[in-house]
Amino acid sequence: MTVSFLQEAGVFTALTIGLLGSVHCIGMCGGIMGALTVGAPRGERARMIGYALAYNLGRITSYGIAGAIAGFIGTRFFGLISSTHAHWIALVAAGGFMIALGLYLIGWTRLLAPVERAGGVLWRRVEPVARRLLPVRSLGHALGLGLLWGWLPCGLVYSALVLALASGDPLLGGLFMVAFGLGTLPMVLTLGAAARWLASLTRSHWVRRVAGGAIVALGVLTVVAPQWLPIHSPASQAFCSTP
Repeated sequence: MTVSFLQEAGVFTALTIGLLGSVHCIGMCGGIMGALTVGAPRGERARMIGYALAYNLGRITSYGIAGAIAGFIGTRFFGLISSTHAHWIALVAAGGFMIALGLYLIGWTRLLAPVERAGGVLWRRVEPVARRLLPVRSLGHALGLGLLWGWLPCGLVYSALVLALASGDPLLGGLFMVAFGLGTLPMVLTLGAAARWLASLTRSHWVRRVAGGAIVALGVLTVVAPQWLPIHSPASQAFCSTP
């Protein structure tokens, strides 16, 4: 196999999407991270940092589980029709979601809003359980909160999940989403400590336009030149080698 395991998992691409798209996280995760870290007495800051790490471990674990499910669905999808056509459809959908996400970050469209509303059907069942873990009083509470919060409706996550589906493999899809979650980690971990500054930064038009434009470019490449991106599963290799 000419493409390495890490390339097949799309780790670099996933990290890039997570890192660039995490300017969106200030609104989605800022409140919970602030509750975990802001205003803690000096003697309790180490404990609050532990809570933040446990929360993010749970959140990224949920992303990995969702990615594995998406990869499994992709496997079933590839089995129904020819792998070439199935993967082409998956790549177009993934690229389309990435383009919509980038345009959303720039502020030009709200195309992902209906998808987030659809995800809200599941979240309405999960949220009451998550709120029972507040206020967080232990590492177990923080971990559980992260595991549940990972299912919060989010266009950024859904865009990455569609790309995980395109991997056509549960292991690769799961690893893809873990890498995506790690890409969001720098922004989310610093939300509590620098919430005001980050809120101001992420509202900056040039920051959102640069991040959104880069994601749009990744989406376009995913559709028109997938062989240039490290997201290849065995199915995608067949697609990319097809004249």
